[in-house]
Amino acid sequence: MAKIIYKLEDDISTDIIYPGRYMATVLPTETPQYCFDDMADLNKMLNSKEVPAGSIILAGKNFGCGSSREQAASTLKGHNLIIVAKNFARIFLQNSVNLGLQTVSCPDIEANVGDELEILEGKVINKTSGKSFDTLPLQKAQQEIVDAGGLIAYTRKRLLEKA
Repeated sequence: MAKIIYKLEDDISTDIIYPGRYMATVLPTETPQYCFDDMADLNKMLNSKEVPAGSIILAGKNFGCGSSREQAASTLKGHNLIIVAKNFARIFLQNSVNLGLQTVSCPDIEANVGDELEILEGKVINKTSGKSFDTLPLQKAQQEIVDAGGLIAYTRKRLLEKA
């Protein structure tokens, strides 16, 4: 089970997740410090190192819209977050898969900050409210890439299996 640490609205763009002024910083070890930099409370929370790995940010529709910057997914991955949203922008979702960021599409989710969610195959259970919500699964190949930790880890694994 994981706890929701922050709740966002609809249409959170990649520029909100990872502001464009930091585009010169691309190393996954350096990008997390700029995650939600223009949202001082969330940025401070994430950089305090007090957020447990596997914590959830809950979002509305169209999370990750805007530009195709890969850093938006890598900065979230760097904080070991799970993103549960009503839906995701297509390019952001594929960037998330490629980097191994856990995303959960849950169109009807009802939850608030502090709620504990159990993420199962095909559904999310809000343990706080007792309600259950269906999820939209990734394609099988996408899920295998996420489970491996990203496209590079997945490719490495596949190559070693063939050797």
